[in-house]
Amino acid sequence: MKKINITITGGLGRMGQLLIKQTQKDKKLKLYSATEYKEFKKGKIKYQKNTDAAFKGTNVVIDFTRPNCTLEVLKLAVKHKKKVIIGTTGFQKKHWDAIKKASKKIAILQSGNMSLGINLMQFVSKILSKGFMSDYQMEVHDAHHIKKIDYPSGTALMLGHAVAEGKSKSLKQIQGKIFLNKKGKGKSNKLNFYIVRKGKIPGTHSVIFENKQEKLEIQHTAHSRDLFAEGAIGAAKWLANKKPGLYNMHHVLGIK
Repeated sequence: MKKINITITGGLGRMGQLLIKQTQKDKKLKLYSATEYKEFKKGKIKYQKNTDAAFKGTNVVIDFTRPNCTLEVLKLAVKHKKKVIIGTTGFQKKHWDAIKKASKKIAILQSGNMSLGINLMQFVSKILSKGFMSDYQMEVHDAHHIKKIDYPSGTALMLGHAVAEGKSKSLKQIQGKIFLNKKGKGKSNKLNFYIVRKGKIPGTHSVIFENKQEKLEIQHTAHSRDLFAEGAIGAAKWLANKKPGLYNMHHVLGIK
């Protein structure tokens, strides 16, 4: 069976290193290239810049970098008609616009979190949000390692959008306060975010619905970043034969 050629952007990053290892040990995949901000060789891996040479022979690009780097990746992917997995977070409107535009020409799978558990949690959060009345306080708790730059994280925003969708509203309409490394009283009838950035936490997220009578909390804890790399690799295999369009992990998992 012909192997799927994979390009890993941001190959020296934490996720990049995990993705390279996962790709190399998977019999269905071949590491075609790994890219970084400069060209050099480390061990048996030759790191290239994001260039035509790095992209032209690949099948799927897996991108866990920074928003502006993702735009660079998308330009090359569209030029060479390559499929792209996007795990980068922290996007602004211009980045989302570019992703949507590119998805009309190539297959793109974008997700703020590639894990099975988080995507099922997102699905369930939407359902729960439909059922709870307006007197319930809504919260998303988002804990990551100290080096995590963006907040709320892509995962927290996924969960926030799910809660908002359950209320038939946009996240902007229901978003309350955002607390970073501190406690505080959130806005009533709004979705408030409580953010922690410390230590080496791979990722812990909770969605909470609470009033004076009861509290319901669903929580997901990632024990290792391997979880996200495995999810991205599985998504790359799934995307390899898909037509142009914008997909997410719910498509991979077959949930709506």
